[in-house]
Amino acid sequence: MSEDKARSSGERERTEVDAPVLPTVNPAAVKSEPPKHLIPAWVYIAVWIALSSAVIVFNKWILDRRNFRYPIFLTTWHLIFATAMTQFLARFTTLLDSRKKVPMTGRVYLRAIVPIGAFFSLSLIFGNAAYLYLSVAFIQMLKATTPVAVLLVSWTLGISPYNMRTLANVSVIVFGVIIASIGEIKFVMVGFVVQILGLTCEATRLAMVERLLSSSEFKMDPLVSLYYFAPACATMNFVVWLFLEMHKMSMDKIFDLGLFTLLANATIAFMLNVAVVFLIGRTSSLVLTLSGVLKDILLVIASMVVFLDPVSGLQAFGYSIALCGLVYYKLGGDKLKGVVADGQRTWGDYGVRHPIMRKLIVVGSILLLIIVIMGPLAPSIPQEYNDYAKTKISTLLGEKGA
Repeated sequence: MSEDKARSSGERERTEVDAPVLPTVNPAAVKSEPPKHLIPAWVYIAVWIALSSAVIVFNKWILDRRNFRYPIFLTTWHLIFATAMTQFLARFTTLLDSRKKVPMTGRVYLRAIVPIGAFFSLSLIFGNAAYLYLSVAFIQMLKATTPVAVLLVSWTLGISPYNMRTLANVSVIVFGVIIASIGEIKFVMVGFVVQILGLTCEATRLAMVERLLSSSEFKMDPLVSLYYFAPACATMNFVVWLFLEMHKMSMDKIFDLGLFTLLANATIAFMLNVAVVFLIGRTSSLVLTLSGVLKDILLVIASMVVFLDPVSGLQAFGYSIALCGLVYYKLGGDKLKGVVADGQRTWGDYGVRHPIMRKLIVVGSILLLIIVIMGPLAPSIPQEYNDYAKTKISTLLGEKGA
């Protein structure tokens, strides 16, 4: 009797509970996907490269080919237009709303913005003036040394500590640019010095901006920076123009160039700043670095095609070294290895899916490399044949127009 009682005391009915004790996730529910961007990232990259190249080629064409030899006026006009456009965007759009988070006071503006603006103005003036003497291709090769100049200025101002390993990395860039300079066919010392001065001013500006942005309160995107810097730079450039170029100019020069040409030039330059804002928001530092290298290469090619600027084999070799050093300096060894590994996997997958196209790309690349290397060694066409061809074409065009 006692055993039955003990057995029955241990057996209890378990009540089934229909409702769960803890909240559960409905497996049938559809997970919300992050919103997809309507415009892919490569479109922003292509627009940025196109606008950046267009500004440089446009400036070269105005200053050199159209013989409008007033770089200070052109720079001042760009800054006045940028000032007007940023003020308009600040009042009627939301693109510049982040400026409200910047604790900008009159004292900060005078002590930080104005000095940076002064170097910004000088870099623009020297940069445009260099187009009067040097080819676009050679200027782009010299611009590869900008990270080196920024590093040296940062060490001089005490912004970053001195590092021998970093110096060894950037020395590859300098070595490549020296080779490219030796190979420059149309080397002009005045233009070379002007471009180096422009790079020095630009490096100082970037180092000062880095110091300013080291505080989280002063984080600014390029468009907000232009909103603050453009008025100060336009004022300083205007004063310089009054003393150096105003007495040389006349309204006839402006009308000969064309008001529409000036308006289009300033519009493209401003749209470049807008494109940079969207590009930074959609891409990584890796994509920006590689896109910048691609842009420089395309600009060199455009200089050869549009302006017929000669590029020697020695120049191409030196510039290749400089670009390799630039990519290694900005990305670092570990990230560069990852990029190479990803590229090899992508290239292998592409070869499996499109074997014929892969072979055509390889053959085309080899032929292009042979043309680039062996092209400078080919005999040049005699000048009398060039003159005859130009005269014949001009005659045919004239008869067709008549």
